[in-house]
Amino acid sequence: METKELQALFERELKNLNWNIDPKNLYSPIEYVLSLGGKRIRPVTALMACQLFCGDATKAMKPALALEVFHNFTLLHDDIMDRAEMRRNQPTVHIKWNDNTAILSGDAMLIKAYQLLEQCDSQSFPSILKLFSKTAAEVCDGQQYDMDFEERMDVTVNEYLEMIRLKTAVLLAASLKIGALCGGAEEKDAQYLYEFGIGIGIAFQLKDDLLDVYGDTKDFGKEIGGDICCNKKTFLLINALNQAKDDDHEELLKWIERKEFNRSEKIEAVTQIYNKLHLRQLTESKMKEYYEKALDALRKINRSESEKECFYQLANNLMYRIS
Repeated sequence: METKELQALFERELKNLNWNIDPKNLYSPIEYVLSLGGKRIRPVTALMACQLFCGDATKAMKPALALEVFHNFTLLHDDIMDRAEMRRNQPTVHIKWNDNTAILSGDAMLIKAYQLLEQCDSQSFPSILKLFSKTAAEVCDGQQYDMDFEERMDVTVNEYLEMIRLKTAVLLAASLKIGALCGGAEEKDAQYLYEFGIGIGIAFQLKDDLLDVYGDTKDFGKEIGGDICCNKKTFLLINALNQAKDDDHEELLKWIERKEFNRSEKIEAVTQIYNKLHLRQLTESKMKEYYEKALDALRKINRSESEKECFYQLANNLMYRIS
């Protein structure tokens, strides 16, 4: 099946999950957040990987559903921690309901993800379960580092890249490897797909950093400048702190330290410093570095280039996306 057909198939399966159960205040928010859409990158890549090795994407459907439910669970809790008010142009769960509801519904989603994963009938299930749990823990590690970095002024670029590997890239990489294992891939090829996922996952997050500053709110699905306003140590801010001199460095510190500020004014001032330091170009260069690493891993997989074409297209779409 083509990628669009896999997306449509997955959407049908996701809609068939029954959240119309009691207690309604626990499950309605789950149904709501899953109905908001999204790129469904992780589950669809799991289906693509499974199809690559056995020709039958449906063998990975239950793990794919588990991955998407887990991913949205992390978003539910991330939005609370970030105090985000919008997700995909709609109110976040903690805004539409409240914090306690969002926390508990998120917990239920994590449990449901494991229940879906249990329905995987692959002979590789022990390996799949082990990878899923390892990845879930790594995502939490990454989120904690992300929060820790907000309080630190000495975060290095390497520390940041490791944080986004954990927070973002490992879930995409695990999705690919889990799909490959469901399809009966040899460990070596499944691991190459994992490495491909790490490369494009890091590039994906670097692109997200860029879009938060230079994207369009209508396309991006949330307000621009959120990272700047909460002093999130992105690739751009870390490099700005390292490279800004004299007045620019003082200006940057002033905005970071200020507790009360005009949102638009802060975003404009910090963005001007980024522009002066050519950080957009620097970030794009680092993205390309990881993009090339991903393609190197993809080329090593024991399948024809034509069979792998959809993965090359995936990498290209993530590299040049606008939302």
